[in-house]
Amino acid sequence: ETVYPMGRRLNAICPSNGECISGIKDLASRNDVTIERIEEGIPTLEDIFLIKVMKDSGGVNQQALEDFFKTPGGDSSKGSSEDLMIEVKNLYKRFGKFIAVNDVSFFVKRGEIFGFLGPNGAGKTTTIKMLCGLFPPSSGSGKIGSFNLMKEQHSIKKSIGYMSQKFSLYRDLTVGENIELYAGIYGVEARDLEIRKELILKIADLEGKGDVITDSLPMGIKQRLALGCAIIHKPGVIFLDEPTSGVDPIARRMFWEIIFFLSRRMHITILVTTHYMDEAEHCHRLGLLYRGRIIARGSPAELCLNMKLGQLLEIPVRDPLAALPFVAALPENIQTSIFGDRLHALVWDADKGQRAVSQALHPHDLITGPIQHIPISLEDLFMLFIEMEEE
Repeated sequence: ETVYPMGRRLNAICPSNGECISGIKDLASRNDVTIERIEEGIPTLEDIFLIKVMKDSGGVNQQALEDFFKTPGGDSSKGSSEDLMIEVKNLYKRFGKFIAVNDVSFFVKRGEIFGFLGPNGAGKTTTIKMLCGLFPPSSGSGKIGSFNLMKEQHSIKKSIGYMSQKFSLYRDLTVGENIELYAGIYGVEARDLEIRKELILKIADLEGKGDVITDSLPMGIKQRLALGCAIIHKPGVIFLDEPTSGVDPIARRMFWEIIFFLSRRMHITILVTTHYMDEAEHCHRLGLLYRGRIIARGSPAELCLNMKLGQLLEIPVRDPLAALPFVAALPENIQTSIFGDRLHALVWDADKGQRAVSQALHPHDLITGPIQHIPISLEDLFMLFIEMEEE
C-alpha cells in the first residue's frame, strides 16, 4: 500500500504481511534485485497518519528534478562514488576560552548522505558553517570538493549549496525574485536561468506562481523553494542545517524523497544536521555530536549492531515513575528510560534481565504485560552514548 526509503532499506506498509512479503520477493526476482532480508515490524503513528493523508498525493515531481539536472552547466554527477567530496581532520572552533567544535574528523564520499545528529548546542551548526566557508576554523584541515577548507573559503561558498533551518529565503520578495537572486549570487548564466527557474517552480509545486510573495507560502512549499534556490547552480555538495525544523510530517516525507533522488540518482553529496531520530535513519552514515565532539560514527545499522554493552528490554508498566527506581537499582541494569507507559531497560543479558525485572516489579503489581527483548533504537543508543560521556 505504501513504500518509502529508510536509509539503505525500504519500509513497505501492507494490509496483509504474507501477501506483501511474497509480492515483494516476486517483484525483486523479476527485476533481478537481491534482497538481503525482510523483517516484519509495526507501523509508527507517523506511518499511519501519512498513509491516510498522502493516499491521493502526487508526491514529488521527479520528472522536473530529472529535467533540471539535464540542463547545461554544473558537474554534480561526474566522478566516482569513491571520491571524497568532504574531508575534515582535527577541526577546532574556539570562541575565546570556549571550544565549540573539538577535534572533529570525518569524510563523506560522492553521493553519500552524511548526518550530524545531536542535541541543541552540540556544535552542529558551527561545524556546518565552517565547512560552508561562513566561519573560519580555529585550526585543523580539510577539503570540500577540490577546495582547501583553510585557504579557499570564498571558492567553497560559490561551489556548494547551503540551506539553513530558516530556509534562507527573503520573505518580502516574490518566489521568482528569490530564485533570480540566488541565480545571481551563484553566477548562473542568463541563458540558463529561465529554464531552471521554471523547473524549480515545478519542483516546489509553484508552477505559474512566480509572482506570489514568498512569506504567504505554506512552510512545506517554502522548504522546497529554498532547496531549489540552494541547488540552482547544480552543486556537487549540499549542506542542509536542520532543514525540516518546523514543517509537518507530509512536508518532511516529501523533502526526503527529493534528498534521496539527489543522492541516488544525481550522485550529489549531502551533509545534513538533525535532531530527529527517524531522519537520522535516512543517512548512509552518521556522526553523533555532543559538546563539540564526535562521540560515535558509522551507519545507523553499524552503530546499533556494534553496540556490545547490552540488550534492550521493553517493560509495560502501570506507573513508569514508580517502577523506574526498582529497575534502575538492579545489578543487571545498565540504563533505564521512560517511553510513555513503558520502560526501556538496557541490561547485560536479556534472559537474566527479564527474570530480575519481573521479580522486582511483580510484588508491587506494576507490570501490565509481557516483557519483550527489542532492538536498540537510535534514540536509545544516542541517549546511552550521552550518559557514557557524562560519567
